Parts: sequence; C-alpha cells; structure tokens
Amino acid sequence: MYDFKTMKFTSVSCFLFFCLIILIIPSCLAYNVVNFGARGDGRTDSTSAFLRAWSSACHSTSQPNVYIPRGTYLVRTLNLNGPCKRRVEFRIDGTLVAPVNYNAIGNAEFWIMFYKVSGVNVYGGTINAKGHGYWSCRKGGKSCPQGARSIQFMWCNNVLLKGLTSLHSQRVHIGIGYSSNVRVENLKITAPSGSPNTDGIHVQNSRGITIYDSIIKTGDDCISIGPASANMWIEKVGCGPGHGISIGSLGHSLNEDGVANITVANSVFTKTQNGVRIKSWARPSGGFATNIMFRNLVMRNVGNPIFIDQNYCPHNVCPRQSSGVKVSDVTFKNVKGTSSTQAAMKFDCSASNPCTGIKLHDINLTYNDRLRRPAFAYCKNARGRHTGKVFPKSCI
Repeated sequence: MYDFKTMKFTSVSCFLFFCLIILIIPSCLAYNVVNFGARGDGRTDSTSAFLRAWSSACHSTSQPNVYIPRGTYLVRTLNLNGPCKRRVEFRIDGTLVAPVNYNAIGNAEFWIMFYKVSGVNVYGGTINAKGHGYWSCRKGGKSCPQGARSIQFMWCNNVLLKGLTSLHSQRVHIGIGYSSNVRVENLKITAPSGSPNTDGIHVQNSRGITIYDSIIKTGDDCISIGPASANMWIEKVGCGPGHGISIGSLGHSLNEDGVANITVANSVFTKTQNGVRIKSWARPSGGFATNIMFRNLVMRNVGNPIFIDQNYCPHNVCPRQSSGVKVSDVTFKNVKGTSSTQAAMKFDCSASNPCTGIKLHDINLTYNDRLRRPAFAYCKNARGRHTGKVFPKSCI
C-alpha cells in the first residue's frame, strides 16, 4: 500500500528542491551572456552580447544576475554603466580575453569598467588582457597607446570582487577610484616581473577599501595607494615579484588630498624591489600620509624592506626641491626577514617637513649577503622612537 500523504509530501519536497537548484545554479540565471549572442569559442567578438546582458540586468527590478558560463569569450572595451535598479551579481565561470592586437583596448583607459554602480558582486573566473604585445611596444620605445587597466571601478559603492584571476594586464590590473566600501578578496594577479606599470591593485580617491587573502605577482607595485585614500585594510597578501606595497607617489600636485588610516598586516613579500614604502616627490605640496600601520610582515630577500622615500624620482627627472608632503604617525611592528640591500630600513624624509611619529617595534631584518656584512638603518630628517628588539639598530 502507498501512503498518499507521504507521496504528496515527497513530491512537494522534490519540487521545492528542484526550484532551489534552479535558483543557485548559475546556468539558470536570468541574464546568461550566451542567450544574448555571446560565443565561448575565443574568436567571436562577444562585446555587444555582454553589454546587452548587462543593460538588461541593470534595468531589472528583480534580483539581477549576469552569468558568463564556461568557455573563452573575446571582448573589447566594456562600459558597464550604472546606476542600476538593484544590486547586480556578475559571475564569471569562463575566461574573458582581449584581442591580440593591443590597440583594440590600448587606446582606452580601461578594458572593463564598472561606472557609477552602487551594489555589485563580481565573482570568480579569469580575465586575460594579453599584454605582452603592449609591453614589447613600450620597451621598444615605439609610439604606443596609453594602455588599458583591466578592471576599473569608478564612482562605485558597496562592491565585492572575489575569486578573480587577472592575467597580463597592459597596465594596472584592478583600479579603484572615487569609490567606497569595496572588498577585494581571494584574487590571483599575475604579470611578468619586467612588465612596465602593471600594478596589481591601485586605489585612489577612495574610502573603506579592504584587500584580503590575495596573491599578487607583477611588474610594479603589488598594491599602490594614491592621494585622497583613507580607511584601508590590507591583510594576508602574498606579494612578489613586484615593487612591494606603496603609499604614493604623493605630492605630484600642490593642492592634493592626503592619505590616512591605512593598515597592512599579516603579509609576505618575496624577492620584491621594496617591501612597504611611502613615497613622495620632492616638490611643494599640501599632501600628507598619517596614521599608517605596517605589522606582522615577513620579508624574503627584499630590497628596501622598510622605506620612506621623500625624494622619489623614478626616471631621473627630479624636481630636486623639498617635499611638502607631511608624513606622520607611521608604525612598523613585528617586521622580520631578509633584505637584499644593506640598508634594511631607510627613512629619507623631507628637510622642510621631517617625518614625525615614526615608531619601530620588534624589527628583525638581516642582510642577505654572502660576505655576512651587517644590515643597517639610514635616517635623514626622521623623528620618532623604538621599542622592543630592533635590528638593525635604530637610527631614530
């Protein structure tokens, strides 16, 4: 005998379970780019299909989702504009590739732009800007386009970027500008050590930014923090190769907003040009960097593990003045490992605006040198104090 009541309950349960599966499996989402004409063959230009899918999702009054299924999708410049009516999920299970001809995106400032979007989650997948041709153009001294950032968030709020792999950006991999409340986590960023200006993540004119649990291997700063940035938390970053994590360059202009409340914690630097660095041009400026914390950091054969450089001059075209940028209240706590340069700590501060409030606590940096020469600290116009064990011996 069959129990009709039991059979009815089971049927309803199965129906509900099926509905749940429909909701959570990405292929069932409303705005699949394939349904708008995209083809994941790596050859067909799918730019228009992506833009149509985004526009439909952005104007949706229900919970919108843009879905890129498995496959390789060739796209040119994508302007993903807001504001949108609801929070948008942008899920990438496939790979986005730029055209081989670097001019296709190189004449724009970006490849993929989220503009004035308040509320967006970008998940997973891979983007490959194929920057090798552009880097060769730059190195060859040819007339090259300005180059594109791979992903740019501009005037965006309440953003989550999670699980993305970014390969071979022409320039900056991830840019964040004029935005707030942005969380970046579980990213893998890769470009060769010799690729020019390929910063991993660049933040400027933004507040409330968190960068967490990411691996960044690139040819410039793993993370760079520009003027008018505040309230940033950076943790569990593996950096290298690259130029380290930098605040600056600051002081490029006279009327410039400063940088405040930045924490870099629990991170590892491997064979980077610098470790943690604050850099400013030697020219008049109203800029500043204050309330900065660098703590629990491991340096593995790093050049300039701890570095404040107020005579920044990357291409030998130097202002040769005195930096107006005020650097104050900077703490280096529990920084350990090896330096590939003898000056393991270097504080080259402004004569007109000396660094103040520099704090060193429990530092242990040794010079990775076959001749076993000792590491040393260099100070110029730097004021502060040290506590705990500090090696090399503090010059502050």
